[in-house]
Amino acid sequence: MLPLLKGIRVVEVGAVVLGPYAGQILADLGAEVIKVEPLEGDIARYAHPTGPDGGALFVNNNRNKRMLALDLKAADGRAALARLIARSDVVFHNMRIDAAERLGLGFDAVAAINPRIIHCAAIGFGQRGRYRNRPAFDDIIQAASGIAGLGTATGGDPRFVPTILADKVAALHAVYGILAALVARANGRTGPIQVEVPMFEALAAFLLNEHLASATFAADGAVGYPRILSPNRRPFRTADGWIAVLPYTDRQWRAFLTGIGRDDVIAQDWFADPRQRPAHIDTLYALVADALPARTTDAWIAALEALDVPCSRVAELGDVLNDPHLAEIGFFAVPPHYPEGIARSLPQPVLFEGVAQFPDTPPRARGADSRRVLRDCGLDEEQIERLILAGIVSEA
Repeated sequence: MLPLLKGIRVVEVGAVVLGPYAGQILADLGAEVIKVEPLEGDIARYAHPTGPDGGALFVNNNRNKRMLALDLKAADGRAALARLIARSDVVFHNMRIDAAERLGLGFDAVAAINPRIIHCAAIGFGQRGRYRNRPAFDDIIQAASGIAGLGTATGGDPRFVPTILADKVAALHAVYGILAALVARANGRTGPIQVEVPMFEALAAFLLNEHLASATFAADGAVGYPRILSPNRRPFRTADGWIAVLPYTDRQWRAFLTGIGRDDVIAQDWFADPRQRPAHIDTLYALVADALPARTTDAWIAALEALDVPCSRVAELGDVLNDPHLAEIGFFAVPPHYPEGIARSLPQPVLFEGVAQFPDTPPRARGADSRRVLRDCGLDEEQIERLILAGIVSEA
């Protein structure tokens, strides 16, 4: 944990991946993140596979947070949340707008409680368009944004990218949106700030960064970045496995083609013209595919590294756990005070030099900090006990 956001209090009403992932990043940077869960807890706590402290999906997205279990459907629960909002800098949720408003988490309600609040809503679709009320999950956003349909552009069927892509991309957008709002406030901006992060728009912008292509310049321009959409842009088979090879610069292509004995290609007029070469990318990729089965993966890695041509063996998920580079930097190291049963921990991959480091705290039990958080909000022990006995607050 880093002290960069020390003194900033964030109320996270998030579940599964989008909200918790963004909240964990802010917590890793030193913000006091208070995760508000329903009494039964975030459903990710119970997602398979599970360990002694909950599901892996929960463990990997909820370190360094304080946990408050609160029934927001009850008036007294919403009143307790209002006390917390009044003493916070940021409120962040990833639920549909109508549900957030019913629970007192809409922008107007939150701004009325705290006129200096930064309110961030990570939602499925932007509220200015016709899709604003649609339910959204990662698969739905991958389909709507064009990500799932990329397979058809390369001659295959539509398919989902096998990772929770939309949630994580939107979470990163939410983090920079919140950080920008915090900077604006530090620079003298007054009044509440509303930050809206729609998953659909975030993933569409993410995808079209390169694929807007000719449509950037003409209303009827073609979309799609040809090199990326080439069906021959793929991992290549070697004599004993798979490898990724990407000669990209002129020097790298010349070195590779010379290395496989294809100086005849270098002599072609189209190869020497950088404006013509992209039209022949399939020809170049086909040459790579034809050459690589002649040697083993290790042999190609050695040869290509000697030529300074970018390459990598194709790792499977299990291989990443044993990657020698990640082992050298202690990427999966578990903090010594973590509970037994956790064999690996995922670090914050952004490094800051010259900043003190503090030990991470493991994900805590549902309601582990309920009493302390409510006490900090100004409730006395009798009031807290009454909420617990009424089933509005739970503690570990």
